[in-house]
Amino acid sequence: MVMGAFIPGLRRKYPPHEYVSAILLVLGLVLFSLADAQTSPSFSVIGVIMVIGALVMDSFLGNLQEAIFNMNPETTQMEMLFCSTVVGLPLLIPPMVLTGEVFEAWNSCSEHLYVYGVLVFEALATFIGQVSVLSLIAIFGAATTAMVTTARKAVTLLLSYMIFTKPLTQQHGTGLILIAMGITLKLLPVDVKPVYKRVSSASGSSSN
Repeated sequence: MVMGAFIPGLRRKYPPHEYVSAILLVLGLVLFSLADAQTSPSFSVIGVIMVIGALVMDSFLGNLQEAIFNMNPETTQMEMLFCSTVVGLPLLIPPMVLTGEVFEAWNSCSEHLYVYGVLVFEALATFIGQVSVLSLIAIFGAATTAMVTTARKAVTLLLSYMIFTKPLTQQHGTGLILIAMGITLKLLPVDVKPVYKRVSSASGSSSN
């Protein structure tokens, strides 16, 4: 929402209850993550920094894509996905080559051929998910899409605790309550006052 207020082509203004909704959602996720850090045996601050950086870049990208959709209505979701992938590919390959992850992955896939099939299914699922997210951005905007995807992540976290029987603490429950409050507040309808047009007095009685 902050990015959308400054990116050229958008300059969006949101009602106060949407800011409150976003704050509740973020606080809920923060509390949930902190509780997870206390109960998880392996926790690294580097992961938190990486997640924050990914969120910042994701918010910038979502608003930029919305601005492109608004300024060029003829742009399709497939074109946007192709351009985003082409731009992101050169940024990902050099670090993986420098760290040696590409060669490790290549050797691992050669030893376990079934991984290629898994990668194909994962690529298809990723493609469907990205097209769905781009459709949400084009129709409802970046802020609403970010809240939908964030709510999906919260549901995924909750399911992981239910399926793998991880311990749920009181802090987890508080985080889930704040997340639910944020989503509920976002779903509240906005009161829009009707606009009445003044009818000219020169009109005939039948037109009135």
